[in-house]
Amino acid sequence: MDAKRSPGTEISLPDNVVHLLLTVSNSSMLDQALECLIRTAKSADGRSELSSKDVVPAVVQLCKSLSCPSDRHLILLSLKLLRNLCAGEIMNQNSFLEEGGVGMTFGLVFNARVCPPFDFEIIRMGLQLLGNVVLAGVKHQHVVWNEFFIHEFHEIAKIQTSKICDPLCMVLYMICNGTDGLQEELCSDKGILIVIEILKTATVDGFKEDWLKLLFSRICLDGSQFIPIFSKLHSVSVGIKVNNFSAEQAFLLSVLSEALSERMKDFTVDSKFALSILQILRAAHQIVDYSIRGNLSLPTSNAVVDVMGYSLLILRDICARDYLIEHKESSMDVVDALLSDGLINLLIELLHDLEPPALVRKAMNQGNLREGITSQSYKCCPYKGFRRDIVSILGNCAYNRKRAQDEIREKKGIVLLLQHSVADEDNPFLREWGIWSVRNILENNAENQKIVADLELQGSIDVPEIAEIGLKVEVDPTTRRAKLVNISSRTASS
Repeated sequence: MDAKRSPGTEISLPDNVVHLLLTVSNSSMLDQALECLIRTAKSADGRSELSSKDVVPAVVQLCKSLSCPSDRHLILLSLKLLRNLCAGEIMNQNSFLEEGGVGMTFGLVFNARVCPPFDFEIIRMGLQLLGNVVLAGVKHQHVVWNEFFIHEFHEIAKIQTSKICDPLCMVLYMICNGTDGLQEELCSDKGILIVIEILKTATVDGFKEDWLKLLFSRICLDGSQFIPIFSKLHSVSVGIKVNNFSAEQAFLLSVLSEALSERMKDFTVDSKFALSILQILRAAHQIVDYSIRGNLSLPTSNAVVDVMGYSLLILRDICARDYLIEHKESSMDVVDALLSDGLINLLIELLHDLEPPALVRKAMNQGNLREGITSQSYKCCPYKGFRRDIVSILGNCAYNRKRAQDEIREKKGIVLLLQHSVADEDNPFLREWGIWSVRNILENNAENQKIVADLELQGSIDVPEIAEIGLKVEVDPTTRRAKLVNISSRTASS
């Protein structure tokens, strides 16, 4: 049968396919029929109605009869229609599988990739269709996986554009989110090549949708694949001497930091991942150039600096989880593991060696707060916000955690944190984080309160920050010892 697709052009297709599509859509031309059905399939009722009229088998057969580039317009319309039909409608999803729709899609995507001219839109539409199909369950996921893994997924991942990378991440996330065994295959020695190519592409072209964040949060935060992936992004493995970091490694950390910050309650973070981040922070600390004051916030385009900064942000959010999520036990175990591995010692060292904030430098001549350290020994902040990020981790660690409070005191960190409860133009919200930290190291800790009270009575430091958190120094009339008492129910928060 000759079915018109537009005035003046014709295409030969099976009679039954064309007749069904024209009849169901009440149209006279095939392209108009497809456009009409696309609109109908946007709604759940429309998808359900079309599922009873065998539209999916007809469109799959139509696609098998088309070839690119001559039939490109009809192919795109057909894939778009199938994508809409398979959006949450199980009868259509099953019908697509039964009619060999996955193999048909593979053929169209493969031809669009290898036959000139290269067709991004067909590949993108095909991946969006597959993303809706795998939502149906394990059976559908395995069919798509067996057809595309590993070679075709790998070749698609090499296409360096977010237009392809985003829907590819959608397909992979949907599959991994439903079937653990397939996630393990994706992170195997062969499958990880797909992951690496995705990261290379996203580092260059970015991403427009959240699928990439969801995918890498799934396989790095909820799984145990972070270090293998991170290491393969650079020629030198973490745990060995690190001379540099790559842009891809910095990008991966930025993605995980953003995902963790946005959806902290949705992810499980284990101690293996947290300790890996601490290990990376140590490695970056050893090679970052502290002689140059950074004038940019993250990202800075300096891979070493960005790796350090995003590692700090990830640790900040990990340490915040126990007071933001309901089930605290696992989170507290993670923070305890970080404390046991020397997190506070490293942070105090970093903060101690930094040039103090401008306001504190002005007060140093009067207070002698940093005796024995000359201006020549100070290190500069490698990026704007560096000092704030260190303080924020210490503050989160100390929240309702006496072990951390005590260690900060033992490492001479109390006065150091008091000095950082000031405004600083290079560290937005430093004052707020400093006050939050002081509050947390003093709360329910008599030893820490005594140190601060004695410092104020001795005139060693001026601590207006104490009043900011609703406390003041008083002398006990019986013991004549200084103590901190509440003057307000108001508490500072971050």
